[in-house]
Amino acid sequence: MAPLSKAGAALDALRDDLVGAVLAPADPGYDEARTVLDARTDRRPAVIAQCADATDVVRAVRFGRELDLPIAVRGGGHGVAGTALGDGALVVDLRRMHEVSVDPAAGAVRIEGGATMSHLDRATEPYGLATTGGRVSTTGVGGLVLGGGTGWLDRAFGLAADNLLGVELVTADAERVHAGADENPELFWALHGGGGNFGVATALTLRLHELPEFSVVLLLYLPESGPDAVRTFREVIADGPDELGGAVLYGAGPPAEFVPERLVGTPLCGVLLTYAGGEDDLRKLAGPLLALPHEVELAGDMPYADVQCMLDVPSGLRHHWSAECLTGLPDEVVDVICARADGLPVPAGCRHLLFPQGGAIAAGPREYPLPYRDAPWAAHPFAVWAEPAGDERATGWVRDVRAGLRPWTTGAVHLNFVGDEGPERVRAGLGVGNILRLEKVKRRYDPDNVFRFNHNIRPV
Repeated sequence: MAPLSKAGAALDALRDDLVGAVLAPADPGYDEARTVLDARTDRRPAVIAQCADATDVVRAVRFGRELDLPIAVRGGGHGVAGTALGDGALVVDLRRMHEVSVDPAAGAVRIEGGATMSHLDRATEPYGLATTGGRVSTTGVGGLVLGGGTGWLDRAFGLAADNLLGVELVTADAERVHAGADENPELFWALHGGGGNFGVATALTLRLHELPEFSVVLLLYLPESGPDAVRTFREVIADGPDELGGAVLYGAGPPAEFVPERLVGTPLCGVLLTYAGGEDDLRKLAGPLLALPHEVELAGDMPYADVQCMLDVPSGLRHHWSAECLTGLPDEVVDVICARADGLPVPAGCRHLLFPQGGAIAAGPREYPLPYRDAPWAAHPFAVWAEPAGDERATGWVRDVRAGLRPWTTGAVHLNFVGDEGPERVRAGLGVGNILRLEKVKRRYDPDNVFRFNHNIRPV
């Protein structure tokens, strides 16, 4: 850390140089700026640089290096690990950088590093185009894509990282570089799963796909019908086209117009089918699920960007998630999934998700450090609650779900779905065979491990 006099002068210079705002602990707005999705995260950065453009990012990184500050990067601030912040760190806050530029003729879109899925999806929707995103609208695009990126469209269009065409990056040396298939290809390879280890992604270019229609079927079943519903969902997915996706979503009946009052707050088994096509065809595919006795049926054509908002979670709550990739979905696994749903610690906030992979995910490029590509199913226990008194119960339930599924796990994991679960889980999320190569890229672009608030790759 630099002497106080030097630090003060450097901070004054940063305030003068940045187009965006610079916040220190005594400044108005500092506490609001350090709030992230998980209310358990209470970290106090030394400086928050709310960058307005890539030049601001260069200046901020240069400031951090001059004062020997560790650097955290905030895009959407949606990660459950809370790594968008660091005690005593410089936070490069990209949220002012959310411009989206669509090139329909090229079938591509350029997204600044602070954009969320809502920014992306609303911009591409008028052109009848889309690309794989997450499952909520508030997720940051940069973190999602660089971590691999799964979502409602991945069986049709591949993982988000599979659609990555280029990345504009500011490195630990405060240098601007571009990574693509023909420019810095080794860095480009590492950015397919390696996350924010190599620099600050100020913009990404993604491939777009035609999506003139999108439809959903949402069915809510009583818990005793859950095993039949999950098994039937399994068969519908197995028999359906790659354009068909969705999830099992155990949770409480939401206070929505389409849910009868008697079911609001009641534990239910939900099955959501999503389809890159029209309602008539989706109803035919969903026939076996529609034939099962159910309490609620919602079906129709919906804009994809609206579907992305269906599972949005309000801010100010406490979060703990994890995930396991599964070798398959035999009846024994269905029984475990349904049994663990009976123990939802906070039915009104927690969700117990099971979603299919396969399709374009399994058929995607084999060379990237995305070891979960071959898993046909993934489970995603998602605990959300309000009070600190519920911490142990909620986190314990997530651990219990993982433990119950252990005999059927592949060993790989979606790193975007997990917090700080130790270095072995990071290795599982990157693929043991990829670690040495990733470490060499890390050494090339960040030899001092400046960018370490992440699922960290150590430079070798």
